[in-house]
Amino acid sequence: MKTFEYVVGFTTPAFLGDAEQNGRWRTPPFKAQLRQWWRVAYAANHGFPSRVEEMRREEGLLFGHAWLENDRDQRGQKVAARKSEIRIRLSSWAAGKLTSWNNLDNTRVKHPEVPSPVGSQLYLGYGPLKSSNGTALKGNAAIQAGESATLSLAVPDAHAAHIELALTLMHRYGTVGGRSRNGWGSFSLKPLGETPPLGGKVPLRPLGDALGLDWPHAIGQDAKPLIWQTAPCADWKEAMKQLAIIKIRLRTQFSFTTGKNAPCPEDRHWLSYPVTNHSVQAWGDNARLPNSLRFKVREAPGGQLAGVIVHVPCKPPAAFKPNTATLAAVWKRVHAFLDDPEQSLTRIPE
Repeated sequence: MKTFEYVVGFTTPAFLGDAEQNGRWRTPPFKAQLRQWWRVAYAANHGFPSRVEEMRREEGLLFGHAWLENDRDQRGQKVAARKSEIRIRLSSWAAGKLTSWNNLDNTRVKHPEVPSPVGSQLYLGYGPLKSSNGTALKGNAAIQAGESATLSLAVPDAHAAHIELALTLMHRYGTVGGRSRNGWGSFSLKPLGETPPLGGKVPLRPLGDALGLDWPHAIGQDAKPLIWQTAPCADWKEAMKQLAIIKIRLRTQFSFTTGKNAPCPEDRHWLSYPVTNHSVQAWGDNARLPNSLRFKVREAPGGQLAGVIVHVPCKPPAAFKPNTATLAAVWKRVHAFLDDPEQSLTRIPE
């Protein structure tokens, strides 16, 4: 077994709910992140295979399963379930220390589709956050920015290379908890003791190729990686404000011509679904299409922070009846928007 040890520290508040939906340090969200980025590492190492059966089998054997139909033990006996070969431990399972949102969301940002400016944090965190004479926590607590704990892992030697790359990708792009795709639950991993520095090549794939698979398997690229960064910010509140402004502008550049039960999807529907008051008749109200743009807040020089936007493109599920040419055109328009100097973003290599 190979062991790794890191200080995991949050750069933005995290909504990691326990059984009572209160904020608490827990290992399952980090294990889920590890699995997600392990798939990206696996896909890159195997040439981005179009079939996932072998990957899912290896994932089940490594991370544990209760669903593989062809798993057998050394005696050839069928195995219905298997424990994870990876051991993960946190030094703390403490409750979150952020118990009130008073005076945190004091900035309002303009949204052209609503009559009054909205709280930037409420916009990016609606669900864990609610509107109640301002922005308020829906649960009793969250993990506040700046909290840290030690994350320890023990990994089979044969799988260490993929896990190391997955940990690097977690450090660069990973977030955990509620509304994490919007930048909440951003964290860093800092090696401890004899744990080697994080590093490795970012798995990149051209947009058109990435849209050929219906699961997140690589970071997109055109002439450059599809990764953008804001200017340095003094704190997480300013970084989240900048990300909220970008997201509002990005989405509202796509104007709707229909309302509820649209006969056909419009371009904006392909960014994420559902959209309030703009359902698609064929998709209904219960279909879910997550945004493949992901936000993160990273540490920057001088004790500052920066917002990061990374595109992990993939094809929507078959039930949405996606057209690759339409998807590519929509996302190229998004990329052009992010490249526009007016947004004050910079392309970065990783």
